[in-house]
Amino acid sequence: MSHLDPHGSAEPRGWDRPDAPAPAPALPWPEPEIEPGQWHRRSAVLPDAYVGSPSRGGGSADVPADEDPLAMSGHREHPDDSEHPTSQFEAVRDVAPEPPRAAGRRRGRRRAGIDRPPTEPSVPSRAGRNLPAAIAVGLALGALILVPLFLYPPAFMVVVAGAVAIGSWEMARAVRRSGAHPPLVPLIAGGALTIGLAWFSGPDALSLGLLVTVLGTMLWRLGDGPSGFRRDLTAATLIAVYVPFLAGFAALLAAAPGDGRWRVLVTLAAVVLSDTGGYAAGVHFGKHPMAPSVSPKKSWEGFAGSVTAAALGSALLLWLLLDVAPWWGALFGLAISCAAVLGDLAESMIKRDLGVKDMSNLLPGHGGLMDRLDSILFALPTAYLLLAVFVPVLE
Repeated sequence: MSHLDPHGSAEPRGWDRPDAPAPAPALPWPEPEIEPGQWHRRSAVLPDAYVGSPSRGGGSADVPADEDPLAMSGHREHPDDSEHPTSQFEAVRDVAPEPPRAAGRRRGRRRAGIDRPPTEPSVPSRAGRNLPAAIAVGLALGALILVPLFLYPPAFMVVVAGAVAIGSWEMARAVRRSGAHPPLVPLIAGGALTIGLAWFSGPDALSLGLLVTVLGTMLWRLGDGPSGFRRDLTAATLIAVYVPFLAGFAALLAAAPGDGRWRVLVTLAAVVLSDTGGYAAGVHFGKHPMAPSVSPKKSWEGFAGSVTAAALGSALLLWLLLDVAPWWGALFGLAISCAAVLGDLAESMIKRDLGVKDMSNLLPGHGGLMDRLDSILFALPTAYLLLAVFVPVLE
């Protein structure tokens, strides 16, 4: 036996009712144009024929009680509200939207009190990177370069070849966003060959290594068919010139008899001084963008700091280590700083054209290895040419 009708009807409901009468015709409400929040308003829901005087409980004066849909459906107001269990419920009203939260306090932030100061959000570095991680990684990279350079120079060549392989991989990975697919295997193999030839045989062998690398990538790419051949070969040539060929000048500097390690050291020191001076001056005094469409964070004040720090430091280092007059050392630092800034801008333009922020996330606080090698790669041939004039190599 099912439960009785809460409105007083003793007739059974559901499947216990023997013969269910035909369903009543659908009531004329709610109308389609009425919003859901207004369904509880009878005057807006019912037609004019069903709106009557309050004395009859909302019914119409010319509609009989047995034809009044409110009376038939059990929704007629009754003098005795105790018979209607839902009569004590309040009418549904439109709920006002929740007021917006204060701008200073977001969800999940604890509220400040007398014994609890407000939570201060972490302020990122003005340079846009994790400075402690960048310093730690920079010191580790410096030790990785200088320790084999002074203890066992052939191991330095292994480090340079490894850096060329990683840089070629990052460049090939980045240019794939433009649809080009340069062959990676001949690029890495050709890069190692280029470094070895420069170390053992000098500048002419360096050019030969570049030629062999480009030809190797072209022959390797022919195996994949003619589709996109020119695009892939152009990207491979760019990588071969940008990474292994320019890095080969580090091998030429280190291969100089007698003072090769000092030549590499003063070159790297000039680049580090340029980067450090530019960072310090740009953070504290940078106001005028240098190339906003390429690198918005570089400023003319930072460039002045780069040139000043590199010139002063190089004048001292070249005088102490290579016995070069200070004014020639200052000129060396000035040229290295300009080359380093141009290398940084060149890679920024490549990354902006490819739509990437960093070449990879291999080095915390720096991005990819190419994000650190960009300024060094342009500085190496500049240093090699200037030192060949200032400090001629004695055979």
